Amino acid sequence: MTTKLFTEVDAKAAQQLLDAPTPPLLIDVREQNEWDAGYLKGATHAPKGTISFTIANIAPEKSAPILLYCAGGVRSAAVAETLAGLGYTNLTSMAGGITGWSAAGLPVVETTTLTPEQKSRYSRHLLLPGVGAEGQAKLLKARVLMVGAGGLGAPAALYLAAAGVGHMRIIDFDNVEASNLQRQVIHTTDRVGMPKVDSAAVQIRALNPDVQVEAINGMLTTENVASLLDGVDLVIDGTDTFEARYALNDAAVKLGIPVVHAGVFRFEGQLTVLAPGRGPCYRCLHPTPPPAEMAPGCGVAGVLGVLPGAIGVLQATEALKVLLGIGEPLIGRLLLWDALEGSFTELTVKRDPHCVACGDGKREGSAA
Repeated sequence: MTTKLFTEVDAKAAQQLLDAPTPPLLIDVREQNEWDAGYLKGATHAPKGTISFTIANIAPEKSAPILLYCAGGVRSAAVAETLAGLGYTNLTSMAGGITGWSAAGLPVVETTTLTPEQKSRYSRHLLLPGVGAEGQAKLLKARVLMVGAGGLGAPAALYLAAAGVGHMRIIDFDNVEASNLQRQVIHTTDRVGMPKVDSAAVQIRALNPDVQVEAINGMLTTENVASLLDGVDLVIDGTDTFEARYALNDAAVKLGIPVVHAGVFRFEGQLTVLAPGRGPCYRCLHPTPPPAEMAPGCGVAGVLGVLPGAIGVLQATEALKVLLGIGEPLIGRLLLWDALEGSFTELTVKRDPHCVACGDGKREGSAA
């Protein structure tokens, strides 16, 4: 008699497993069209035909508890046998599948409807644990303020637009110059002389028509920063003056809006996520601005063209993590990159309890 290499449970028993303090990893092995019709909360989508290739990323630990389900229980049982053959040892298949789950009166998540075009465009996102259709819907509803359409803002804006961030408000007061094109890849030679926000909007709309672009040709100031932050979920800080950074920081702290901050200098870049109530703010890192001669702009000091591209892409990465609620954003951590040495250094940074912006008692709900 052959020993079964996995356990089978009904919907009620499966619910008890999922409600346990340490629930199993829940995997839906159905096809994309079935997933689109509804799925179980917390499930990772890994179709039967591809799970042999994706399971190592989904469940690196082969002893981790895994609960599989399909429409009626047949495919999930077959997948359990396949995974057992790959060395997985703690497998459970839900008999009756999602059909039996629904018949038991248990809840099913109704997926946000994506158009066929969106399913095609974001197909690689739909395969990712922690993203999927639900995460993509979050991105399409997200509103991001891009402060600056230059070296950092250019790559960050392009990749956030490609990812499907639905609304981008971009502010910049400058026009495209030939010297920008060495690093500000959102602009083109034929748009020299055009306001940077208009040039950026042209490129973003050409890249992804899903994205609504709100172009603001002007400078961020203490007078307009609150209106710029109105309704946004996150800020990409591509500013190059301390006055703008402090104004942005102070308003973001008051409103509880996370800021993905970065800076570049010659061959070096830095990056962190400033999340009010969860970590330090910009004034915690820099209570006062350094003397002007200690922080010259790239027009004086120079900058390697690819450097802001790399750091800007990392800004976009951190922004997506925050918007999706996945991974470990760089909150309380400052990432430094020396491009010449090819080295990354990470520093721990803490909130200053005496900070004039986010210190104890300065903002409701600020972290202790």
